[in-house]
Amino acid sequence: MHRHDPPPAAVIGTGPADKPPALTVLYDGACPLCRREIGVYRGLRSHTPVCFADVNDADLPLPAGTTRAQLLARFHVRGSDGRLLSGAPAFLALWAALPGWRWLAWAGRLPGVEWGMARLYRLFLRGRPALQRWVSRLDRPAAPRHPG
Repeated sequence: MHRHDPPPAAVIGTGPADKPPALTVLYDGACPLCRREIGVYRGLRSHTPVCFADVNDADLPLPAGTTRAQLLARFHVRGSDGRLLSGAPAFLALWAALPGWRWLAWAGRLPGVEWGMARLYRLFLRGRPALQRWVSRLDRPAAPRHPG
């Protein structure tokens, strides 16, 4: 496991252990950008149970009507009601559940903001492969230097 890799699935929060998570974050654990972002979210103590599930885990049951490729292509969250959100609405739902991020969810619900976020997210997705390569290079251990 890489130093930035979280466990495949974990629940954070202070609710009862037998209660299903209010939100399941379906993320690409093979993506260095995603791992870093999820690492930030995992470090927060949410009062709402949030489960983080790596879509690359072959044992992870997928939401009905989805494929692993679809889930890896965009950010998704699933509510306890089974409703699947993608892109900007998914980020807003996650931020609403996290302490310190709720203000951003509130701001994202102002008129026109979610629309703008959706457009920016689509632009980000176009550049994601290049950003992943760049971050992967940052994650590699530095080659040992030999005294010269």
